[in-house]
Parts: sequence; C-alpha cells; structure tokens
Amino acid sequence: MPYVLAVLSTEQKQKFETEGYLIVSGLFSDEQVEEIIVTFDQISEQTIPGHFEPDRSQDTKDVLKRYPRVMQPHRFNETALKYMLHEPVLQVLKDLFEENPLAAQTMFYYKPPGSRGQALHQDNFYLKVEPGNCIAAWMAVDSADEENGGLLVVPRTNEHEIVCPELADDTESFTKHLVKVPQGNTIVPAVMKKGDVLFFNGNLIHGSYRNKSKDRFRRAFICHYAGESTTQIASFYSPLFRADGTKVEAEVNPDGGPCGVEFDTLYPH
Repeated sequence: MPYVLAVLSTEQKQKFETEGYLIVSGLFSDEQVEEIIVTFDQISEQTIPGHFEPDRSQDTKDVLKRYPRVMQPHRFNETALKYMLHEPVLQVLKDLFEENPLAAQTMFYYKPPGSRGQALHQDNFYLKVEPGNCIAAWMAVDSADEENGGLLVVPRTNEHEIVCPELADDTESFTKHLVKVPQGNTIVPAVMKKGDVLFFNGNLIHGSYRNKSKDRFRRAFICHYAGESTTQIASFYSPLFRADGTKVEAEVNPDGGPCGVEFDTLYPH
C-alpha cells in the first residue's frame, strides 16, 4: 500500500525532496516556545558535566565560552525530552521519512550577539545513519535572519555525497570542519520567524555566519531524527527514541566515513 501524506501538502513534500529543506510554521504555540525559553534560561545558569559547561570567569573574551551549546539535553531534562518528541514535528517527519521517525539528538544554541557562526557542513557526516539518512528539525526560538546569524543552506545539495571536510576558519567558526559550496550551487539564508521549524536532509550543506547584531540572541532548539528502518548510527546518538518515549538500541556504525577514520567530535551543527 503506497504511503499517503498526512500533514504536508504535495508541494511541500516536493520542495523538500528537490531542495533538501523545508520551513514549516505553526508547529509550536507561543506558550510552548516560552516554555523552551524558560527551560534553557534556567540551564544557562547551571553547569551540567558532559552537556553544558560554561566558562563564567571575568576574563572570558569569547561569548560562546559563556554560552556554549547544550548537548543532548533530553538526557537530563524532561522539557527537552518532551519537545524532542513533539507530536506536530513527528507528524511532519513521518511524511518526510515515509515511515515513523526515531529521535537521535537534541541541542540548544544560545548564539549571543557577536558570537561566531558555524562553517558549512553536512549532518550525516557525523550521525552516519544507515540505511537512509537523518533529518534535522531546527526550531527558531528567536526570529533568525542574516543580521543575527540565522541558518544558511545550499539548496539541492541534498543529493550530493558526504565529503571529507576541510579545516574551517576558527575566527569565524566555532567548529573545525568546512564543506565547500559545490560549483554551480549558491548559499541561501533561511529567514525564519520565532517558532518556525526548518527541516533539512542530512546531506544538505548548511551552516551560519557570525551574529552581527548588537543586542539580539539567535536561540535555536535543534533535534535530529532517523527513520525507523535505521539499523546503524554513530555511537554518540544511541539510544534512539520512539514517539512514545521507548528506547531503540541501534548498532554502532563502524564506517569511518569519507575521511576513513572517526573524528573525536561527533557533534553536528
């Protein structure tokens, strides 16, 4: 029996398949966005070993040391777990995967004014989902545009192979990996309103520039997912979670990827 779209229009599904990304509005209420804000404001005042370790010393010059990203908050925070399994998001993902999604990762980015961006990269270089691919759900906690370092995408690179990245410019990127824009492709800003969700394919080249604003954070709650047919994933992302919260232990993918070896840092985005 063929899969029938449940949430997305045929046009939306075609855009995702062709361009590699799709922005969807209305998946989070104002109250839900505010709950996420309050939760991560509270986390920002804590130190959680292995997940969030800010440097609060007076001589810290890099604002990202005071506000580093929060890694895998669903493993210690019930609100993050709840919104990783947010039903409206999972319904969209079910249409995109054409099967039930499995949640693999959560992150929260504060990205304060003046902070560096992240060099262009591909998410499935890190997740190593097989068979199939991963999909990110990138929720704009604040409106995101070119001024405050909103996300950049390279449309139609979703069909490109995963490549071994080069070394990024550490004065502009807080991560070390850079994937160059293929000849004939163009970088496009993903301008988003507060509460919008950007879905994109794990091969899509994407990243962000520096937050050039004087007083605007660019906060984002990001989750990564795989389809339920997934059998292998990089070790950092296991266990996976079904919509009901039950865990799935996927096999560790032993493939070193296009570089031939595992990198120490398995954190996309």
